Amino acid sequence: MIQRLMGLDVGSKTVGVAVSDLLGWTAQGVEIIPIDEDNQQFGLERIKTLAKKYQIGGFVIGLPKNMNNTEGPRVEAAKIYGELLKKEIGLPIDFQDERLTTVEAQRMLIEQADTSRRKRKKVIDKVAAGLILQSYLDRRGSLVKD
Repeated sequence: MIQRLMGLDVGSKTVGVAVSDLLGWTAQGVEIIPIDEDNQQFGLERIKTLAKKYQIGGFVIGLPKNMNNTEGPRVEAAKIYGELLKKEIGLPIDFQDERLTTVEAQRMLIEQADTSRRKRKKVIDKVAAGLILQSYLDRRGSLVKD
């Protein structure tokens, strides 16, 4: 049975969520979950609900590496989030380099939808999660073809 993947753009205040189609070809942004790292509120219950709804078989979490490929504190936070998710839900976790996905998401929203700054802020993490997952799907697809 083919299962969807869920892509996550983990920030300090929100987690953008995207899911793949059943064939694993395309990613679509789903929603943005508010989180509060300081108070240990990570939105895992909502992710668990969405994972069940979309019959998710695994997660792809964006790694916000620095442009010189070094890892900063946000990469560590994403890895910790992955461990929490694996412990809570028990599905496989993979990571995808997400450098420039937020920049690309902003550019797409401006160019394609001419979205106002206020509206962009409400959807940017969801779009970035979609780009992270789509990059992963594209990379995986090209590995299968080689």
